[in-house]
Parts: sequence; C-alpha cells; structure tokens
Amino acid sequence: MALQCGIVGLPNVGKSTLFNCLSNAKAQAANFPFCTIEPNVGVITVPDERLTKLTELVQPKSIVPNTIEIVDIAGLVKGASKGEGLGNQFLGNIRATNAILHVLRCFDNDNVIHVDGSVDPIRDKEIIDTELQLKDLESIEKKIQKVEKMAKTGGDKDAKKTFEILTVVREHLLGGKSARTAPIADEDKEYIADLQLLTAKPVLYVCNVDESAVNTGNAYVEKVREAVKDENAGVLIISAQIEAEIAELESYEERQMFLDDMGLTESGVNKLIKAAYKLLNLATYFTAGVQEVRAWTITQGFTAPQAAGVIHTDFEKGFIRAEVIKYDDFVKYGSENACKEAGKLSVEGKTYIVEDGDIMHFRFNV
Repeated sequence: MALQCGIVGLPNVGKSTLFNCLSNAKAQAANFPFCTIEPNVGVITVPDERLTKLTELVQPKSIVPNTIEIVDIAGLVKGASKGEGLGNQFLGNIRATNAILHVLRCFDNDNVIHVDGSVDPIRDKEIIDTELQLKDLESIEKKIQKVEKMAKTGGDKDAKKTFEILTVVREHLLGGKSARTAPIADEDKEYIADLQLLTAKPVLYVCNVDESAVNTGNAYVEKVREAVKDENAGVLIISAQIEAEIAELESYEERQMFLDDMGLTESGVNKLIKAAYKLLNLATYFTAGVQEVRAWTITQGFTAPQAAGVIHTDFEKGFIRAEVIKYDDFVKYGSENACKEAGKLSVEGKTYIVEDGDIMHFRFNV
C-alpha cells in the first residue's frame, strides 16, 4: 500500500522543522530509514518494536518494515481555494494524500514572528479549514449541477441518492464544518467518494509546543482539544525544537539518554508516525522466515484472503487457507516449530478477520 500523509500548516508554525526531523534517520531509532522521493516527499518506516523482536528470534537475511510517505505541503495562503499563492498546486497535493497532519503553533516566542502577528492556533486552524471547505464546496456545486436534473426528473435512483447526499454535505460545509463530520451514513459515502473531498480526509492536529509543555501541554493545546472535540480527529503534542535537537545527536544511545533526561519514553517523531498509521485505520501482520521478516500493511477488518492479496493478487485469487500464530505466542515459544508443538498455530479460512500482529503463512493454488 502506498500510503501518504500530508503535513500542512501556516508559515512559522514548525511544519518544515518537523518534516526535516522526519527526513533525518537519526531522529527515529537505530534502523528506521528515510528516503527522499522529491524535495518535499519522503518515505519513512513505521516504528514497530514487534518487528525488532521477531528479527531477534528468527535471524532472517533481510527485514522489511511498513512505510508511509510524508509530504511537506507548502503554499497555503488566504485565498488558496481561488488560486492565490500556490493555490491549486497546494490543494492538489492535499487531494493526493490519504490523511492530513495539521501542525498548529502552540508556543510563545517573540523571536519567531507569526504570519498574522499573534499566536492563535484556533485562528490558524480555521484559515486552513476555510480554504479546504471552500474548495470542497466548489466540487460539490459542480457535481450537483450534473446530477440535479436527473435526480428530479428521471427515474435514476442513484442520481437521486447522490443528490440527497450532496445536498447534506453542501449545507454542512456552508455551516463552516468539514465533510468528515457531515451527518451521512458510512455506506452512503460511496456516492461522493469520486470527489475526493479535502475535508473528508482524516486529520491529526499536531500541537507544536515549547520544551516546558511537551509532557503536559498548555492552554493553547487545551483550546485546540476543545475546538476539535466533535471532529473525530486526533490531537498530538510535540516539540519541534526538541525533535531538532534529537536529530543532531549521533548515536541511538545518545538519543535515548536525551529522552530519559526529558522524561520522555520515545521521540515525538516516533509518536507522530505511529499516530499517522493509526489515523489511517491500518493494521500490521507479519511473515517470518529465515529469508525475510516482513511487516505488511492492511486496513483493519481485512479478511485472510484480502490480507494475502497485499502480497500478491494471486494469493487472494487462489487462497486455500492461512496458518496463523499470534505474536505473543511466537515470542513466548520462540519459533514457528515450537508454536506448532504447543498447539498455538491455527488454520483459518476465508472468513477469518486478520488481527493486528498476526504472523501468517498462506496456502494458495492458482
């Protein structure tokens, strides 16, 4: 799965600093690489302690972790929805992503000038929200023009249903709310899926705080939490300045000592990557053998054949069964053979719902 999260935010909120920290492999852990596709796009691995543990037990020739593309989306100014600044390019870049990481400035510092003259994360949030909502309204209006006549005069049931859903979402957007919170059933979202609405994407609000607030948050963070409580969105506290300092340290051990001194269990960048993965409603299963230990990305709720199809479409088409070992059992007994002897390997069919952390081996025939 080529999954992509876009980092957005106004100038001087810490967005680019965070992206630069992500682009530095040292900011993650001992073996989590990052590579650049374009100047503002990078591929970074999802930190997963389970993959490290499986590698220790199996001692494979190669290791393949899960990855997410992180995109530093630049160019937002007021009027972007009308083409101001990088306007259409900015909005097009967001449309290509699966989720949005919205960085908000939640710190005071007279040496870092805010583009609007004062620190107000709610105002900043609303500036970006408004531009995205206006662009979505434009898309909705165009679609309504196409289906309204068929919905009102013809017998096209799909057109009628589409028109109804579009009308609901339009009124929601006109009320200054994002499409992700529109009062429509999940099964009805397919009627507008082709529009790829910007405000329908899942969002994580990243509150960039100073060092004193990294563990507890501050008044700005509380205002953000209150403002987004009905959005079905995540809120993460991070200090871009601390992450920049971590990125400058040479060794994994030095970085861990720094985190210990700060009273942190892991870096903010690690938390951000994990939160982005969770935001996308993803899960991980593993394949583990002497040739390779590998993490595979699936959407939560995938059946065994669907999970097999992530490896190769033939695996899904010719699926016979899946042999499954739970991660905790594998760690407890130390190997596949030991799990088999202990009766901890189960054989599952086409209706099995894959659980996060399952270690799987597929039998198929094509």
